[in-house]
Amino acid sequence: MQQRPVLKAEIREGVGKEKANKIRLKGLIPAIFYGPRTQTIPLVIDSKELAKALQTEAGENVLIDLDIRKGAQSDRKVVMLKDIQVDPLKRITLHTDFYEVAMDEMVIVEVPVHLVGKPEGTKVGGILEQVRRVIEVQCLPGDIPKSIDIDVSALNIGDSIHVQEISVEKAKIISDTNFTIATVVPPAVEEKVAEAVAPEAVEGAEVKEEEKEKKEKKEEKEKKEEKE
Repeated sequence: MQQRPVLKAEIREGVGKEKANKIRLKGLIPAIFYGPRTQTIPLVIDSKELAKALQTEAGENVLIDLDIRKGAQSDRKVVMLKDIQVDPLKRITLHTDFYEVAMDEMVIVEVPVHLVGKPEGTKVGGILEQVRRVIEVQCLPGDIPKSIDIDVSALNIGDSIHVQEISVEKAKIISDTNFTIATVVPPAVEEKVAEAVAPEAVEGAEVKEEEKEKKEKKEEKEKKEEKE
């Protein structure tokens, strides 16, 4: 079993937006720890240490040994990153939630889907579309897959792969089994659309033609009268 990263955390005194902002100014992140058998504990963690802990193949599904400290006392818990809030503009982490897990109890997680191979249909102009990028599974914490790899090389134009067609080792799929994961669609066809003439323009042209005919008839009549 791969060794879990250790993340140090300090119990923080007080909560609220003002205190959280002061924490962020120091390069730290406000966080909380909670679980089914523990009360919620407000924490402070180092942003660089968090980034380091998440730099694994497991990504956000990584299991972490959270070393919770208060003064000289410390208590280590196995946790998962349950939620992470990121500033959309500055791209900095604003807050994290850590959830305590037991290694002998099932958890539900979202696992990323990776498509492998080049579909046959794309060789004749088809386009591969990935409809679902994560699949929800239930398993023990130690059995969480890094990714779900799906071979799409046999797909022709019009073919699809659905959730019900795959299986995940040591895990139960929770997602809707009828959902499409990937499909190969026909190539886009450029249609030549004729420029349509507005009805108002047609009516205007007809009116002008009628006026022209009336004018010509009037001129012919006047010429005849002059000859007479």
